[in-house]
Amino acid sequence: MIALVTGASSGIGRDIARSLAKHGINVIITARRRDRLIELKQELTQKYGVKVMYIAADLTDKEQCFRLYERVKKYDIDILVNNAGFGVFGEFSETDLKQELDMLDVNVKAFHILFKLFLKDFVKRDCGFILNSASMAGFLPGPLFSSYYASKAYIVRMTQAVAEELRARRSNVKISMICPGPVATEFSERARVKFLIPPVSSEKFAETAVRDMFGGSLIITPNALQKAGIVLGKLVPDSALAFAARLVQSSRERF
Repeated sequence: MIALVTGASSGIGRDIARSLAKHGINVIITARRRDRLIELKQELTQKYGVKVMYIAADLTDKEQCFRLYERVKKYDIDILVNNAGFGVFGEFSETDLKQELDMLDVNVKAFHILFKLFLKDFVKRDCGFILNSASMAGFLPGPLFSSYYASKAYIVRMTQAVAEELRARRSNVKISMICPGPVATEFSERARVKFLIPPVSSEKFAETAVRDMFGGSLIITPNALQKAGIVLGKLVPDSALAFAARLVQSSRERF
């Protein structure tokens, strides 16, 4: 098997690549930072003996998304880990527009392009796994993190809809999405926030994500508590969720 992992230079993407390699799966890793990709390639080949290819790409540029697909489609990818993304923290009236548009280019456009292109191939072959990187944020309104929460809501709803389409046609293609709360990665540094509650281990969550992806789970969370939070959130009015989310976000310690 061979997997393509986007956003593989750090955090969950890097650790999912490690978990896949640990299970003997060859990987193609991509991100902007070439030096990080080279380091990860050396680590995975030496430690696990798998084949690793790296491709430096900036997925804020949609043309690079298409070029990435064209470059790797000949390998008949078995697994797409659609993980690239980042967040922008602050009041919507004050956050930087360019930074937000870059975020939407990655979190929404790049996600959409790669999801669609690889899904079409997988449906033709009637096999394959797609693991999209969503978030618990995708189930909530997110004052002070509004653009990020909205982008993750797009991923959640798109994944749910496509999963149902595949179920209805009895496809053997499996769709999953990871929906973590706080996870110990570089995400918080780029978004310039610190979490109030201790984040879960990125390494442990990556193992859970790979295991549950192969198990066919649609929604993958780090633990039962966070999964219960998604269920309970559906019982609370959106206005109350927005109020609570604003209190949580506003009390975060800024860097």
